[in-house]
Amino acid sequence: MGKRLPLQRRGKGSGAYKNPSHRSAGNTSLFPLNQKGKGTIIDLVHSPGHTTPLAIIRFEDSTKYMIPAAEGVHINQVLTSGSTAGNILSIEKIPEGTMMFNIEISPGDGGKLVKSGGAYARLVSKEAGKAVIRLPSGQFKTISASCRAIIGVASGGGKKEKPWVKAAKKFHAMKAKNRLWPKVKGNVKNPVDHPFGGGKKGKVGRSITVSRHAPAGAKVGYIAAKRTGRKK
Repeated sequence: MGKRLPLQRRGKGSGAYKNPSHRSAGNTSLFPLNQKGKGTIIDLVHSPGHTTPLAIIRFEDSTKYMIPAAEGVHINQVLTSGSTAGNILSIEKIPEGTMMFNIEISPGDGGKLVKSGGAYARLVSKEAGKAVIRLPSGQFKTISASCRAIIGVASGGGKKEKPWVKAAKKFHAMKAKNRLWPKVKGNVKNPVDHPFGGGKKGKVGRSITVSRHAPAGAKVGYIAAKRTGRKK
């Protein structure tokens, strides 16, 4: 008997494919809307699930929050929130053309957009309570001007430019995130491991037909093909 396909094993949700949530540094959303005043960065921490270092901020009332760190911040730096010249502001208080990240989609959601290391969005325009931002992909998005954002560029940029050099380094990096690596094509496997396997080198693989009602992980090849074989 053959093995289940990797797609099927991953969909099952076994331990080898689950996200290691116990390694998470914690919640990285912006603090509540009613939290205003000055906060001090007491530590910068690394989280395996984030490409951006995380800053732990302690406010004057001793409450602590963890947010993605901006480029250039350091321990003992003071950040302000809620003022007209703070580091974390609602977009209606941010000048047009400003670079920002960790942007909220709806006011108070803590930040959903532009959170990867080195990423930033640019505020294009503001009008009638709406704001248009240009995302790192080049697309434009319209959101409420009451949404908050962090001024600057997300730290941790250049991560993708650094070469892996050795396959083992990427293997251990993917292992920490419980990602399947390396990924092997089906047609270079043995027949016991994949329906496409067993062909000669360079061959695409067997033409396999599967039912339209087959499980999602088993749908490889021609799905509900009307006909197979050479035309006569």
